[in-house]
Amino acid sequence: MDTEVQRLMQRGGVEGLALAVIDQGRITHVAAYGRRSRERDLPLTTSTVMYGASLTKTAFAYMVMQLVDEGRLDLDMSVAKLLPKPLPEYEDCRDLESDDRWRALTPRILLNHGSGFANFRWLEPDKKLRFHFQPGTRYGYSAEGFYILQLILEEGLKLDVGKEMQTRVFDRFGMTNTSMTWRPDFAANLADGYALNGKMEPHDERSNVSAAGSMDTSIDDVAKLWAGMMRGDGLSRASRKELVRPQLPIASAHQFPTLVPATDARNAEVRLAAGLGLVTFEDASGPAWFKGGHNDWTGNMAVCFEGSQRCLVMLANDVRAERIYPEILHLVFGETRMPWRWEYDWLSAGR
Repeated sequence: MDTEVQRLMQRGGVEGLALAVIDQGRITHVAAYGRRSRERDLPLTTSTVMYGASLTKTAFAYMVMQLVDEGRLDLDMSVAKLLPKPLPEYEDCRDLESDDRWRALTPRILLNHGSGFANFRWLEPDKKLRFHFQPGTRYGYSAEGFYILQLILEEGLKLDVGKEMQTRVFDRFGMTNTSMTWRPDFAANLADGYALNGKMEPHDERSNVSAAGSMDTSIDDVAKLWAGMMRGDGLSRASRKELVRPQLPIASAHQFPTLVPATDARNAEVRLAAGLGLVTFEDASGPAWFKGGHNDWTGNMAVCFEGSQRCLVMLANDVRAERIYPEILHLVFGETRMPWRWEYDWLSAGR
């Protein structure tokens, strides 16, 4: 496998890629290939700190379900009851004051990406937060929904989300090189990022906790997280089941752009749906789920199969790695029904 992954990386011009294989809820293989810095000719290692991107959302959802187990959060309670004051009275949500649909928002809808918001408000022509559909009626990937759920935890439950993630998730699984904010000790073994055109972007130093995507981690650490999630460590059996249960059917032809009305009947063939902070589908082997993480210089992916308790987790400091992920998954697990053409729109576009 190592030889073949390196061949695929060379073909795709990928600077750095790390992966972990989980079998029966146990880590069986961890490897890193290529470079964390092309300019300094530094190798990527399994302990190199990389940007977790939206894999953060799944880790956050896992922490949220611990709060559900403790009776501190109801997934189906309106945000109107979970916050000490109406949502539009918070500075970041004032754009919603003339639209009462905010009252329909619940933690479940926010974790399902059913909020009705664009992915980011700065994608809107006027940079304002607005609903594009009734909350809970369809899937539309949105970081904005996770910001609101973070607000619920911070203002409604008076929790420090960064500290809760550290103690409930990172410390639990022994993730010593993982944090929701920048740590100075990361600098000694840090991965730069590389865009589609090969241009380097230095790893940024995130000072604010973001439930939608501020996690820095390594493949050594994130392998422990995904193995623990597969086993259900720290959750009741009911909450672990709820995390990966198909809840909101996904009809959209692609995940991005998030609000395009085009649909694809093939989604129903694999029962594509939203779980809590992840996406579920029906593989030939049974229920399965996945989560990606992406920006212009990062390509991450985790795919898990419930029946065999097997996962493949991939982190790359080069977005071009996404082009070879389907082949790597096939290399490790053989034929699957993973809906790559929905996750990566460029597959259908032939890019």
